[in-house]
Amino acid sequence: MVDLSVDIAGVKLKNPVTTASGTFASGKEYADFVDLNKLGAITVKGVSITPWQGNPPPRIAETYGGLLNSVGLQNPGVEAFIKEDLPFLKQFDTKIIVNICGHTEEEYAEAAQRLSTEAVDLLELNISCPNLKKGGIAFGQNPKMAHAVVREVKKYAKQPLIVKLSPNVTDITEIAKAAEDAGADALSLINTILGMQIDINRRRPVLYNVTGGLSGPAVKPVAVRMVYQTARCVKIPIIGMGGICSGGDAVEFLLAGATAVAVGSANFANPNATTDVLNGICEYMQKNSIAKLSDIKLA
Repeated sequence: MVDLSVDIAGVKLKNPVTTASGTFASGKEYADFVDLNKLGAITVKGVSITPWQGNPPPRIAETYGGLLNSVGLQNPGVEAFIKEDLPFLKQFDTKIIVNICGHTEEEYAEAAQRLSTEAVDLLELNISCPNLKKGGIAFGQNPKMAHAVVREVKKYAKQPLIVKLSPNVTDITEIAKAAEDAGADALSLINTILGMQIDINRRRPVLYNVTGGLSGPAVKPVAVRMVYQTARCVKIPIIGMGGICSGGDAVEFLLAGATAVAVGSANFANPNATTDVLNGICEYMQKNSIAKLSDIKLA
């Protein structure tokens, strides 16, 4: 037997495996393939205070070693989530993490406030959304804006707040420290890397929005490096993600300094990816006589 439990800002997960927002919907869609009770947590697709339509198609493209997406955070809004999805999730013995998004600080804060009285264990703040008041620059690309939105949401959030960091920055540690200083209880990283694909026959970009977020195995080395750097500059827990497809991939993130891990794009190719990753972590610990997950450290 191995101890897989982890603590994220005072919330105890029975194991370190969750899902990356946007890749597991709200869990219902995967329930026929995965025993949701086995997961440490389910992180749901981003929700906003009002419904968002998302971007026009085509908005997903497969690439070598990854996936480009420009979905645009399409969602039916927080009220629909509370009414239709949350009751389903509450049936399972797993923690619930709700990713929230917004175009302004006020929209983020409203979503956090609306969820403050619901049976949600943790909130994840997606600061990769553009700030419409600042010329469309993403909150997560500027330390001052990141600090401001985290500080504002913390006024209304009753649950511990995870801040999801964008890799599309010069120095990830600068944003991480800004989020921590503003009151973030934990961090998750990385979000997708900005990329582009061109159809050489049509001689046009594949995605309607031209660029999109790259995820999948191709981004893993970047993600591991950023988790490693971030873990050495903050004192709060980190959920590592980016290209995790196996238990070995997950262990890399744990060795880099992550407390927990999230499985993302792998869910599209393998609906059992989350439990495969969990089993792989267990096998690694047993093979190396590691009794507690927290004992997985660099030599």
